[in-house]
Order: sequence, then C-alpha cells, then structure tokens
Amino acid sequence: MAIPINNNASSFFFILMDFPGLETAHCWTAIPVCIIYVLSLLGNTTILHIVKSVPSLHTPMHLFLSMLSVADLGLAVSTLPSMAAVFLLGQRKVGAATCFVQLFFIHTCSVIESAVLLAMAFDRCVAIRAPLRYATILTTKRIGAIGLASVTRSAALHLPLPILLGRLQFQPVNALSHSYCVHPDVLRLASSSTVVNSGLGLFVMLSTLGVDVVLILLSYVMILKAVLNIASNAGRLKALNTCISHICAVLLFYTPQVSLSVIHRFGKKKLPAQVYMLLSYLHFLVPPMLNPIVYTVKTKEIRVCILKMFQPRKF
Repeated sequence: MAIPINNNASSFFFILMDFPGLETAHCWTAIPVCIIYVLSLLGNTTILHIVKSVPSLHTPMHLFLSMLSVADLGLAVSTLPSMAAVFLLGQRKVGAATCFVQLFFIHTCSVIESAVLLAMAFDRCVAIRAPLRYATILTTKRIGAIGLASVTRSAALHLPLPILLGRLQFQPVNALSHSYCVHPDVLRLASSSTVVNSGLGLFVMLSTLGVDVVLILLSYVMILKAVLNIASNAGRLKALNTCISHICAVLLFYTPQVSLSVIHRFGKKKLPAQVYMLLSYLHFLVPPMLNPIVYTVKTKEIRVCILKMFQPRKF
C-alpha cells in the first residue's frame, strides 16, 4: 500500500537528526552544544555593548564589527535552540512551518554575515589604499546604508524559499540529516518536482555567497598591491596586521562551506554522514563562537575595554 503524500504543512513533520553513533549519549553531546551557545551569546553581546558604549569605537571598522556580531547572534539564535532540544531534551520532532521558518532565518543570517565580511574587506581596502580619504568615504550614513542593503538583499532573496517549499508534497514523516533545518536538506525529501526550488536555491547561493567571496578575493588582491608599494617592511607588516582578524573571520566562515561543496561535487566515494554533519556544524556554529574571540585578541581597543570590565572598581 502506498504511503499518502501531503501538501498541507500541518499534515507532515520532520525528524531532526542526532549525531550519528551518539544517539544514546545526549547528556555528553549537549555539553559542547550548550558551551558553544553560551560563548556565542556572551561574546557577541559583549562586542555590541563595548562598541555602543565607547564613543571612540564609533569608527567604520568597529561599526562593521558590530554588524558582524549581530549576524553571528542571528545565526546562533536560529540554529542552536533546535540543536539543544535534540541533544539536551531528545526532542527531534519539528513541524513543517517551524522548520521552514528556521531555514529562512538560518540562510538569511548566513548571507548577511557574508555581506558584512565583504563590507569589512572593502573597509580594509579603503583604509590601506586611501587612508586620507577613509573617513570621508566610509561615513556613518554610508555604513548604515550598507547594513540595510545587506539585510534587504538577504531577506528578499530567501523569502521565496519557504513559500515554494510549502507548495511541495512531502511524506507524513521526513527524516532530516542535521539537527536543524536547511534548504538543501529539506528539499531532497520532497516527493514532487523540485526543479524551480533547486534553481532558485542555486541562484541565491551564487548571487550572494559566490559573488561575495570573489569580491573579497579581489579586495585582497588590491590590498596586497598597495602593501607591496609601501617602502618599509615595518609599514607592510603594520598594514597587513590590520587585516589578520578579518582574514580569520573569512576563513572560519567560508572554508567549511567550500569544503562541503567540493566533497559533494568531486568526491569519488560517499563519505560517512559524520563528515558532512561536522562540516555543516563548523560553517554555522563555529564563526559565531570564535569571531568575538579573534577580534578581542587582535583588536587592542576592545581587549582593553574587556579587561577594564573585569577590573575591580575603586571606591
């Protein structure tokens, strides 16, 4: 007897995946998940508080850093609660509408972060190539416009994804391969044609993450050309040192995604499910946790402010 297929979002649901091989060790897998969640929230809210409360940090570089923290918070809040429910409570069932909303916010925040990383590359390019015009090019008004454009682009491109998913047909019970909902994972479980959805998903990825990473690379080509024109070695090192934090953030964000794409398209044999899940976790979970740490270590002004927060007050 054939299993009935449903196209009503209330008539089917998804099962979130526990980490393969560790299904019975919820109490142990929940520990690192909770640590990542707490560190992500604490680190990014601290960055936002410091940038907002210290007037001397209202510079283009630090304003872009605060945007990065907002995007990281969005990723953490969108991704980690369902993981905590799976690993801490063993709650793996999620409704279709909830799943579609989660994937919208996960992908939207991810592309916003990509756009902010591109803006930060532009910031470093202007600071090194045209330092005398830096303040006049990157005004507060223009920075706000860049932030608004980043959010608008991401939200507008991703809004059709959950709407189109709602038109597809699914089995009553659908097992995902992650502990959160992402578009490719949900799409592969559809029982009806996904040509339009797949085409739109590919277009969104290429027009956002694909374009952003190319422009970031071009920005660093221009930065390197400018650095090589600096006469002294000390000047070159000083200029490059201002880019280290951003380079780390770019590598943290893009390396797992590029690795996953390469494995999917060019891998000669199928790898264990743990490999794909680990790379996905690295892409979505690690940047929100490590970005505040990287920028705290490499940015003296923020490091000093954090140290002052822990110093006892004198009465």
